[in-house]
Amino acid sequence: MGRGKLRIYLGAAPGVGKTYAMLSEGHRRIERGTDCAVGFVEHHGRPRTEVMLHGLEQIARKELTYRGAVFTEMDVDAVLARRPDVALVDELAHTNVPGSRNAKRWQDVEELLAAGIDVVSTVNIQHLESLGDVVESITGVRQRETVPDEVVRRADQIELVDMSPEALRRRMAHGNIYKPDRIDASLSNYFRPGNLTALRELALLWVADRVDEYLQQYRGEHNIRSTWQARERIVVGLTGGPEGRTLVRRAARMAAKGSGSEILAVYIARSDGLTAASPKELALQRTLVEDLGGTFHHVIGDDIPAALLEFARGVNATQIVLGSSRRKTWQYIFGPGVGMTVARESGPDLDVHIVTHEEVAKGRGLPVTRGARLGRSRIIWGWLVGVGGPALLTLALTHVATDLGLANDMLLFLSVTVAAALVGGLVPALASAAVGSLLLNYYFTPPLHLFTVADPKNIVAIVIFVGVAVSVASVVDLAARRTHQAARLRAESEILSFLAGSVLRGENSLDALLDRVRETFAMDSVALLERASDVEPWTRAASVGPHPLERPEDADVDMPVGDHMALALSGRVLPAEDRRVLAAFAAQAAVVLDRQRLQSEADQARTLAEGNRIRTALLAAVSHDLRTPLAGIKASVSSLRSDDIAWSEEDQAELLAGIEEGADRLDHLVGNLLDMSRLQTGTVTPLMREIDLDEVVPMALVGVPDGSVDLDIPESLPMVTVDKGLLERAVANIVENAVKYSPEDETDSVVLVSASTLGDRVEVRVVDRGPGVPDTAKDRIFAPFQRYGDAPRGAGVGLGLAVARGFVEAMNGTLTAEDTPGGGLTMVLTLTAATGHPPAAPTSSAIAQRGRYA
Repeated sequence: MGRGKLRIYLGAAPGVGKTYAMLSEGHRRIERGTDCAVGFVEHHGRPRTEVMLHGLEQIARKELTYRGAVFTEMDVDAVLARRPDVALVDELAHTNVPGSRNAKRWQDVEELLAAGIDVVSTVNIQHLESLGDVVESITGVRQRETVPDEVVRRADQIELVDMSPEALRRRMAHGNIYKPDRIDASLSNYFRPGNLTALRELALLWVADRVDEYLQQYRGEHNIRSTWQARERIVVGLTGGPEGRTLVRRAARMAAKGSGSEILAVYIARSDGLTAASPKELALQRTLVEDLGGTFHHVIGDDIPAALLEFARGVNATQIVLGSSRRKTWQYIFGPGVGMTVARESGPDLDVHIVTHEEVAKGRGLPVTRGARLGRSRIIWGWLVGVGGPALLTLALTHVATDLGLANDMLLFLSVTVAAALVGGLVPALASAAVGSLLLNYYFTPPLHLFTVADPKNIVAIVIFVGVAVSVASVVDLAARRTHQAARLRAESEILSFLAGSVLRGENSLDALLDRVRETFAMDSVALLERASDVEPWTRAASVGPHPLERPEDADVDMPVGDHMALALSGRVLPAEDRRVLAAFAAQAAVVLDRQRLQSEADQARTLAEGNRIRTALLAAVSHDLRTPLAGIKASVSSLRSDDIAWSEEDQAELLAGIEEGADRLDHLVGNLLDMSRLQTGTVTPLMREIDLDEVVPMALVGVPDGSVDLDIPESLPMVTVDKGLLERAVANIVENAVKYSPEDETDSVVLVSASTLGDRVEVRVVDRGPGVPDTAKDRIFAPFQRYGDAPRGAGVGLGLAVARGFVEAMNGTLTAEDTPGGGLTMVLTLTAATGHPPAAPTSSAIAQRGRYA
């Protein structure tokens, strides 16, 4: 039994027609003779969607009871038992009611697919998990119901259901999406033209990326190497030189001219030693590329033009941006350069842009990658010049030129020897001297065409020629080697300077350091290995690259760090001169690892210290604030149980009232302690629902004295998305704190609790006329076990505001303190307004709640 196929209708916002399109597909499948059934579809009272359900078999739903209410969810067992060929399941990101078979509907769908049932489903772009922060920044609403991107990406078909913002708002205004009482609020909040346009662009770009994945897969399966210009992709070739930032910015301007263009910066390193780029400059260019929305790629290749074109065609690029060559004019004798070669071999499917910059023709700099070694191509050219050059020169002098004299002939042969030394080093130059001396003897020294010399002076001349040629070749080769060694030392000093700077800056990213090692030495993967003792197995502390190593023995290069740590690299064998720099990297990696662990231990120590502080404060609270009401209860109970005193009914009532008051204080203190414990351990999980404030705030004021609070909750407020229980507890703590610090004077002792809207937020303000709090202490009063000044009425351990802020932040709200104009403190509680819910019409009960709360 194979896995079923998933088809998803993706929309930018509610109401674009995803469910309608899914049901239409269901009708088409039935007309073609496919067994199709509705697993779960919610029409939300939309008449046209409801009509589309007619003629489709609907599998009975499962009823679940949660907190006294009955909910219906898709019955997975019933769908599996019915086993249709195709199941229609709406709202893929839906969160199931607690007690369901799975927490999320997409998990239900996974079961159906695993059973071989094809599924057609729907989802909005704002429900994709990776886009949660982006959607929140656009709409101001955090989506609670999400689906992992990978679930949607694995779909066999994704179809975008698109609609312009204007058309969607017209549908809304005509009542085709929400009921009439929600239309105005929805149009002015979530369904604003700007919001819808941004969500539509997100949906289009996400689907475009998915289509691009299909395209890359198809090109790979069919081995298509030519570029298909379906989307602008701009590849920027970087050398690590100072012109790289200019090229990246130029490519970004080109990409900005076409929506959806993509920038890919690529640095191609040779595989024969330290990379040619300055590590600092390359790091700056990588950061710039990422800041401009592009991606940075590191590729290994000895033939740079071929590697660059291979990369560009591999990513289906349409344009390549290169900088004008930094080589001086005489350096073009070694070849046309990367830019000209890429432009010549790019073909008609790739546009190559050569960008000028300030470093043009200022010199390429020293070849820091090769140290004292010469590349294979240089050695081959050296031998060609050293052996073929004298032969060609002999041919030219014997058939073309007139007799120049033996001295001039020797100077010409000497110049070929010097050229061979410059290109290929000492050995080709020595070969050139040997070949040149033989040719001079045979063709230009009497008697001609014999390897004998008649005149002794000519023998001396030839010997001098050989000696001068060998001497010049040795000096030229030594100078070239010293130059290469100086270049290597410069590269090493730059790398060591980078490492020293990272130590001074306190950089703690071990992965970034290992990635730098991989790029510097052109390796495939790098791993930092460690073990507790000589007999313990190796463990991997950190690694970068594919196929990380498990043991130093498996590495191409390993660098020990102490007795029980090693840096292991795979990809190629490093020359001995590279190991000095590698040792510095290995030592720095060990330092960074130690620093990370010390930082982790310091964080744990701070956590333990905070726990100790809280325990100490808790003991102080138990010894005083909890003991005081216990002492009162004990005294009252002992008095009531005393046999030698006859208490009157009034006295008994007073003692019982004292017992009740003490028990209430204990209950309140213990409740705050438990709440703070939940906050400290991170076990507070709010159950977010859309409610009216007038359902919560009055309930929070039950425990305050009569006439101490003036309540002003307008009927025009929208609903808020909160956890009712957490909000009630938070408001109760804030109001209790305000009443406690209010002055005794009756005229100023009333605390005002008011609410208002501010954009997509709702603010609840608790205003008192107490002594107030200075600005330096406004944040400190929210810390656990903190009480500003002397609490005038003595109760509490300083947890009320800490618990209130913790609960509010758990509901994605904020709680701040402000000065009350004229004196006092105002607590501002900011909550998220529910999207698409206009305020309810005023009711008699709501009107009755305005005014002084009694």
